[in-house]
This record gives sequence, C-alpha cells and structure tokens, in this order.
Amino acid sequence: MKNFPALVLIGIISVMMIAVLAAVFGDTVVFSFSSYVPTESSMGIVQRIFYFHVPSALTAFLAFFVAFVASIGYITTRRLIWDNVALASVEIGVIFCTIVIITGPLWARPVWGSWWPWDPRLTTTLILWLLYIVYLLLRTYSENREQQARFCAVLGIIAFLDVPIVYFSVRWWRGVHPMVFGSGGGGIAPRMSHAFLGALFTFFLLYGLLLVQRARLAYMEDEFEELLASEHETGQA
Repeated sequence: MKNFPALVLIGIISVMMIAVLAAVFGDTVVFSFSSYVPTESSMGIVQRIFYFHVPSALTAFLAFFVAFVASIGYITTRRLIWDNVALASVEIGVIFCTIVIITGPLWARPVWGSWWPWDPRLTTTLILWLLYIVYLLLRTYSENREQQARFCAVLGIIAFLDVPIVYFSVRWWRGVHPMVFGSGGGGIAPRMSHAFLGALFTFFLLYGLLLVQRARLAYMEDEFEELLASEHETGQA
C-alpha cells in the first residue's frame, strides 16, 4: 500500500496521455476517429508535433528551474537531500530536452526546408542541453560525494541562466522560429489550446512523479553508501 499513490498517479497519467494522443492523432493512422484538434492550414499534419515539442520544452524548463533552486539549497545548507533533488530534476530535464532536440528538426525539415537552420532558439536550446549533459558527466569524474555535489550545484546554477535566454531568444534575435504565445505570436485556435494544455499538464504530472521516485532512489543510494562505509570502518577496527 506504500506505493498506492504512485500507482494511482501512473494510472491517471496513462489515461491522460492516451486522451492527448487521441485528441491530436485521431484522424491519422494511430486512431480511426476524427481528431479533436484541427489540422493547421499552412503547415499541415506535421504541425501536430507542436503538442509534444512545446510541452516537452516547458517541462524541461521546469525541471531545470527546480534543479536551480535545489542547487541553491545545497550551497546554503550542504544537505544532500537538495543535491538528490537537483540530480533527479536534471536527469528528467535532460530527457525532456532531448525530446525537444529530436522533435524540433522533425518539424523544421518540412516547414523550413532544413533539419537545423541554426535559429537562435534552436542554438541556445542545444547549448542548454549540452550544459546539463556536462552536469551529468561531472558527477562521474568527481573524486568524492561532497565534491560532486558542490561542483554540480555551482554548474546547476550557472546552466540555468541559459533558460531565460532560450525563452526570449525569439524576441531578442531575428530567426525563423515562431513566437506562438505572447505579443506577435498570433495565438492558436481554442481546440489547439485545449489539447496543448492537456499535454502540458500531463507532462508536468509525469515530471512530478519521476522527480519524487528518482530523488527517493538517490536518497536510498546515499544511505547504502553510508552503510557500506560504516561496515568497512567497523571491519578495519
């Protein structure tokens, strides 16, 4: 019964994900009934990548923000629980950011005629992804647990500075990437908005579930390492 809330949440997320897929791909090869969202007039069916591309990007931003806050928490308190949260959030954020990196070119090729046109938003997103890949690699090459947590906390704070750059890049620099939301973005149809918000909420729930489970696993790993160290010291004595 201890894992019952997690199992319930998994069930809810599964149902919501199926609902999002049905709403977006209803009249394609995935389902046989009409989709809830309309087909975009200029880009066609490829535009439906939007319902996974943009929510993945926003979920990655959320994950990196949580890692940023947790990194500050570790720097100020030196408590490993903050580092565990930061690690868990970065790992999940990298997964969602990877989805963004993959779905972006799939959308760009038929619309812009190029897999990777080096648009400012694409470039800054790639830099963001590389920064957090370095974050994960840094944990492998650190000499001890304390050094690992300290170095990664500093990088977690610095790397997050690229998130607002990614977000505002379409306003600061001229590029081909559209600004869907905000002034000048043109907005989207109500049904598109409903499907987008449904996908975003589903991804946020999935992120929350994965964060709790991964942080708990990291905590258990720390306890196991402490137990091994304690037994080793006892054996030497």
